[in-house]
Amino acid sequence: MTLSSTVQHVGTRDLRANLAHYLRAATNGHTIFITLDGLPVAQLSPIGQQADQTSLEALIASGLVLAPSNEEREMSAAAFELPAGLSSDRALREIRGR
Repeated sequence: MTLSSTVQHVGTRDLRANLAHYLRAATNGHTIFITLDGLPVAQLSPIGQQADQTSLEALIASGLVLAPSNEEREMSAAAFELPAGLSSDRALREIRGR
């Protein structure tokens, strides 16, 4: 039950049996992802750490996101000029050419 990194996965049975241990770990700055049937479903983290401040590294470690395969690739945003008052449904059809 040692925490080797700041992100760890724990099943619900282990969490129930060792709740105080995981709460102390969260107090010390660790993030614990709680799994159900092997899939991350919840996160236990320090109270000052907001959900929107979760680092990309923590999300990758949790398995919720995949690491980028090519970090050097530049993403370009496509610009579309649409008339005002156009519904989003119709705008998407026009963009997609349907």
